[in-house]
Order: sequence, then C-alpha cells, then structure tokens
Amino acid sequence: MPQSGLPDVSIPRRLSAPAPGWTTTADVIVVGSGIAGLTTALRLRRRVDRVLLVTKTVLDEGSTAWAQGGIAAVMSPEDSPAEHIHDTLVAGVGLCDVDAVHALVTEGTDAVWDLIALGADFDRGDTGKISLTREGGHHRDRILHAGGDATGREISRALIAALDRVRDDPGIEVIEHALVVDLLTDADERVCGVTLHVIGEGQVDGVGAAHARAVVLATGGLGQIYASTTNPSVATGDGMAAALRAGAVLADLEFVQFHPTVLWLGEGSRGQQPLISEAVRGEGAFLVDEAGERFMQGQHPLADLAPRDVVARTIITRMRETGTDHVYLDCRHLGAEFLEHRFPSIVSRCRELGFDPATQLLPVAPAQHYASGGVRTDLRGRSSLEGLYACGETSCTGVHGANRLASNSLLEGLVFGRRIADDLTARLGVGELPEATPAAATGEPELVGSKRRLDIQRAMTAGAGTVRSATSLAATEQALGALAELAAAEDADQQGGPQSWETTNLLHLGRALAYAAALREETRGGHVREDFPSRDDEHFLHHVHLRRSGAGVLTAEVVPVPRSNLEGLDLDGSMPVDVLDEDRADSEGAVGASPAVRHTNSVDGPEETA
Repeated sequence: MPQSGLPDVSIPRRLSAPAPGWTTTADVIVVGSGIAGLTTALRLRRRVDRVLLVTKTVLDEGSTAWAQGGIAAVMSPEDSPAEHIHDTLVAGVGLCDVDAVHALVTEGTDAVWDLIALGADFDRGDTGKISLTREGGHHRDRILHAGGDATGREISRALIAALDRVRDDPGIEVIEHALVVDLLTDADERVCGVTLHVIGEGQVDGVGAAHARAVVLATGGLGQIYASTTNPSVATGDGMAAALRAGAVLADLEFVQFHPTVLWLGEGSRGQQPLISEAVRGEGAFLVDEAGERFMQGQHPLADLAPRDVVARTIITRMRETGTDHVYLDCRHLGAEFLEHRFPSIVSRCRELGFDPATQLLPVAPAQHYASGGVRTDLRGRSSLEGLYACGETSCTGVHGANRLASNSLLEGLVFGRRIADDLTARLGVGELPEATPAAATGEPELVGSKRRLDIQRAMTAGAGTVRSATSLAATEQALGALAELAAAEDADQQGGPQSWETTNLLHLGRALAYAAALREETRGGHVREDFPSRDDEHFLHHVHLRRSGAGVLTAEVVPVPRSNLEGLDLDGSMPVDVLDEDRADSEGAVGASPAVRHTNSVDGPEETA
C-alpha cells in the first residue's frame, strides 16, 4: 500500500467534559432523528421494552428535512431491481458492496410502501397515481417526490407524526437538545451507552450518562467540516467522531460527494448554501458556461444527468478553463408555471436571493453535499464494536461505494434502519448484549475551542475539498495538527460545551479524512487527485479502513474488493442496450431529447391496495 507521507495522527479517547451529573437507562439508545433514526426507533418501540431516542436540537432539524430531490425505489413495472442495482454499482465506481446494494434495492420497494402506509404523502398526477421522475445516474424514472421539492420534509413529518402518536408509550422516551459527547464502553470495549449534554431543566440537564444494551448512531453527516456545504448547521459528524475515538472502524472517508449545482452566492459565502436539486436537471434543465455553451455533451453518455462526481469534476474543469468561479444552470425553457409547481421551494428561495430561474441563468458551483464513508457496518448495521450500530449518513454500509447515486440515501436510512431494528429485536430476545458496566475513562481528553472552527473549515476546503493532491493534503494535515497543538496549550483546562465539542469532532474527522485521501493515489468517484487524475483498478480497488489504535494513533488497513465487482459494468456510465430502452429514454427527456419539459412517469399502489 502506498504511504501517505503524513506523520502519525493522534486521536484521543474522549473529549474534555464535566463528569456526568445524572443517569438514565434503556435497552437501546438511538441517536438522531432523521429517516434512519426515526425508522429504527419506531420499529424497535413495538418489540423492545425501552427505547431512548435522543436528538441534537429538535426532531425535524436534521438533514432528512432538507432533502429536495426524492427517494429512489423500483415502483414501476417498466423498472426492475436489476436496473436499479446496475445504476447504483456504476455510480459507486467498483467499490459498492454488492450484497448491500442488493438488500437496498430488493427491500426498498416494500419499505417505501410501508412509509406511504405510515402517512407519507408523495406527489401524484392527475389520475391519482404516484409521480416518478429521474435524476443523475438513473436510467429509469424511479424517484418519488413530495411537495415538488420538499420530499425530505414530508418524510420527516410523517415519521414524527407516527412518533407523536406513541409519545405517551412508556416504552419510548425522546430527549431533544441532546448532544452525544462520547461512547461508553466496558472493560471488553463493548459499547454500553453514551455521555450526552442536554440543554434542559431539572434532573436531565448538562452532561449525563445514558446506559443501554446497544447504541444506534444515526447522527447524519460531516458537512460542516467544509466552508461551504448544503448540510444544516447540525451536521458536524458527532456520531462518526465518537465512534472513531472509541475504536470503531471508519471506512471510505475520502469519498465526499460535492453536489454540482449549488447556488453560487459570491466569493466569501460560508455555511449552508442553497441547493438546486438534481431533479431540476432531471426535468430538462442543463448546464452552460459563461459563454452560454453547453459543456456536458461528450463528457458522459448521460450528459447533464451523469453521476454527480462526473458533473462536479466537469464543472471544476470548465471553471479552470474559463477562469471563472461558477457556471450556470439554464431552466428558462421549463417555464414559470412548471417550475413554480414542480419546484416551489427552490423557486421561492432563488427569488428571495435575487434570482429568477424562469427568466435568468442561475449561477452554480459544486459544494460539499454527502459523505459516502462513515462507521463501517455489516448488512445488519453492526459496527466493528460489539453493541454499536450505525445507520444513514453516519454509516458506511457499502451501498454507495465511491459515489452515492442520487436519492439512494433516504432509501438507505429506511432499509437499514429496519434491518437494525430486526437484528436488535432478535438479539435482545435471546439474551444477547446483556447489561454492562462502563469502564472508567482513560487517557488525556482533547478540546478545541469553537473559535477555531473556521480555521478547520478553511484548511479542509483548501486541501481536502473538491480537488486534492499530496501537497494540498500534507498542508491540510499540517494546519490541523497545528490547531490540535494550539488547543492543547490554550484549552487544556476547559471542560467544553456544545460548540467546542462539535469543533473538536470536526478536527478529528478532518485529520482522518485527509489521512485516507492521502493514501488513495488515484481519482475515483468523489475523490479527485490532480496529481493522480486517473482511476487505478490495479492498485486501488480496495477500501481504506481507519481506526484508533490502543496507543491512540490512527491506523489504516486496506480491504481489497473482488475484481468481479467490475464485471458487467461500463464505468463510463452507459447502460447495455438490452437493459435500457433508448427510445423511451429519448421520449421522456433523457439525454438526446429536446430541452422540453420531461413527461413524468407514474405508478399505482400495490395490487392489493390499488
């Protein structure tokens, strides 16, 4: 395995925090209230005596509520699981776990129908059938959407409503405004609870300890590690960082998806940026440069609907060629009436910011959007540490590989949340995962003051962002290492608080991400190396697993991927003719069709309920 050229990276076992002042117990603790956490908690509630659901702010403030495009699933008789699997594997550029993808797709349809039965109201056409559309990397219409471009908010609403209906159930407790600080482990390194800080009144206030037979991390992504992201402010990688400090394996951290069409608000704009959903291109919008020339043709068989990593890289190349810091998305031919109906939230937000997509070109540029890596799990959601599960963007189930296929993330949270609940139900039912006593905290803690957050974001954006190199990654690690040393001197006597704990989490994950990115000397999916611009299947068809050693140093292990993963895939993105009906694709506005409004497919419900 090539060497990173980076020095040893030290990761502490814990954060600086006050000793717990209160305790609570549960059979299972679920951390996070997006689609992954809510699905897991609701399914567990019917089968497990006591479930504790904790969330960082309030129930509907996670990343799920921000999802615009939709949820992908095989819902139409014109589609098939084989086609959805194929599209997912191609987007993942050879690194997907084939078994995980098979589970995602084959179980996804039933999971979506169950979500609909729970109360999720997806958009329907004039006949009452569920509307389906298409996004980048998909060769069929299989994206369900709600409220035009408010799919995540509708799913979140339906799940929270289901939770509200059982709020009085003594079998489930919800604690809001609760930030997980660290994982508790027993003498055998089995996870048996968490320490968490709660902003509240009375007994449950400040730092406490929640003990459980198992912990499920569903805390979302790490988008705030970069200066510009589509992620909400709560996406500071808390679950991933806590798992890393506890010794769990993290995988594929180098694969960060940068969404190609984020509204460009000018140099210096920071924080959460407005996303222009890929579904807009799915309905016929296209990219142009400053001269008004379309530039995706010839770059990929799907042109403007190529997988996100391809589109983002092509945009970056065109910006460099033209000396600009953005390109444009042309939606004007879709018309005001269609845009306002199909994308009401996007149109409203653009107009608030001074842009009218019906009459103007929209300036766009790539920004961080999704972490394909995370806490490595098996098909049941189990991590490398006994008693610890992970789900959603916090996890690395293997379904995304090097690059997530559009709208597969909501489906992943839904399917694997159900799998985790089923596995925990079975294990707890036969007496596995007995109660355990947390071991005493060991090692020197670490704390980085919140004033250092922008420094971390700048270092990550400059050296480990959309385009990387050995030189840039070394500079990033040097900057982050210096911040850690500075914190050790300045913040040694501090006990911390939510903002400083979040900042420290970003530092720990930033160092791990830069380390993994330096080890992968190739360009693949969401990982772009300008010093190694080509994919190298001979040397890098593998995963990079990172973990904190007993000595507190970050260690890496290469896990090879079978070369059979590449069989039958054209990683340039084309679909075999016997799988894709090209005439139908053209008639519905895919690549090659005139830039008119696409005809959206639709589907009835299951036969027994149609």
